[in-house]
Amino acid sequence: MSAWRLSQVQAAVGGQCHGEGDPAPAELSMDTRSLRPGSGFVAIRAQRDGHGFAAEAVARGAVALLVDHELPLEVPQLVVPDTLAALQRWAQARLAACRPRVVFAVTGSVGKTSTKDLLAAATGAWKTPGNRNNLLGLPEALATLPAGLDAAVLEMGMSIPGEIEQLTRIAPPDHGMITNIGMAHMGNFVDGQEGVARAKGELVAGLRPGGLWVHLADDAWCRWVALQPWAARSRAVPVGPGADFGWEDPASLGLEGERFTLRFHGGRVPVRLRLRGGHHVRNAALAGALAILAGFDPERVAQGLGTVEPEPGRGRLHALEQGGWLLDESYNASRDSVLACAGALLGLAGGEPVAVLGCIREIGPQAPALHRETGEALRALGLSRVWVYGDEAGHLARGFGPGARAFPDFESLRDAGDGLGAVPLDGRILVKGSLYWGARRVVDWILDRGAGAGA
Repeated sequence: MSAWRLSQVQAAVGGQCHGEGDPAPAELSMDTRSLRPGSGFVAIRAQRDGHGFAAEAVARGAVALLVDHELPLEVPQLVVPDTLAALQRWAQARLAACRPRVVFAVTGSVGKTSTKDLLAAATGAWKTPGNRNNLLGLPEALATLPAGLDAAVLEMGMSIPGEIEQLTRIAPPDHGMITNIGMAHMGNFVDGQEGVARAKGELVAGLRPGGLWVHLADDAWCRWVALQPWAARSRAVPVGPGADFGWEDPASLGLEGERFTLRFHGGRVPVRLRLRGGHHVRNAALAGALAILAGFDPERVAQGLGTVEPEPGRGRLHALEQGGWLLDESYNASRDSVLACAGALLGLAGGEPVAVLGCIREIGPQAPALHRETGEALRALGLSRVWVYGDEAGHLARGFGPGARAFPDFESLRDAGDGLGAVPLDGRILVKGSLYWGARRVVDWILDRGAGAGA
């Protein structure tokens, strides 16, 4: 089954077709900056009205539009009352029409995207691209799901209650995974971490009958989810110490990655990862366990896990001309991920271990205390200096103590005499921060100064 023509989409979601022709968009886009020729453009009404960018989309090669009123453009258009609702119905119908043998879903406070990549590699599955994990991005990807797939891995994210429940209605998974339940987005929940756990647990509640899900054996909130009445339809499988599935003999290979033995019910298989850091061992064990439970061959699972490369902003390592290393973890940040990545940095051989950090967002009134505790933990791990910028920078710096520098924003960090210019380019440098603070700018600045190359 090839991509649907606009008339087939109309049959699935309703609306009225206008214009000459019946194209079959190869993919969908809501952003003209990344739209490729042959795509369909979906005009979403959000902070900016996508209808105002439709002409640009056509100029860039869009072959069809999904809009809520006909536009004066010479291109086929499907006009619907609500473009977001229609997009979601389109994705739901497409998945139902060409559903793979097995559909996995992955969520968690930390590590969703990298673990999705590991699971897809372990199973040879199609996966949602990038971080398309919300009520816009997931249906955008699924609407042109290829036919004839054996497996698909879907990433499901949330920032408020109910989002994952809606995602599982659009794309009901057979099996699932919660990588962990931490403090990310806790500021959006009046009941704190229990609210986060319940929201992550929506994935478990949304599994198809007979489904199973994996979680770390030592994650207390995942164990809480497993005990809830609404989770009783699905089988929870712990992964870790004392469980049938887990990892043994983990060892850092420094620049080369990690190695460990994957333990499963009935055997063991060696795994060698190209990803760096002990947190990736845990994520790979989760992915490997779920793949084996779903019937995939353990040897092929291990081989697949070993093919995943670090993505930009998610563990990409750069060699600097001055002899140092830059570990680019700039995509996003939570307390747990900051500490996990600091541990990965310390596993590398090299010079002085330091970090440049943007603050953590959406953690509510606990933000000052959590930043202070993060600073204390970074000091205890063994980092020698930190540069931190953002609204809670002072709290993290005070927690870290001597060797910490705090700045209100990136521009201050960049321009101060004791700011970015003082970061040792012959050392080991971790860069991480919440999306809001744009830590990618730090990476670009250091690479421009250090002429880094990917490792």
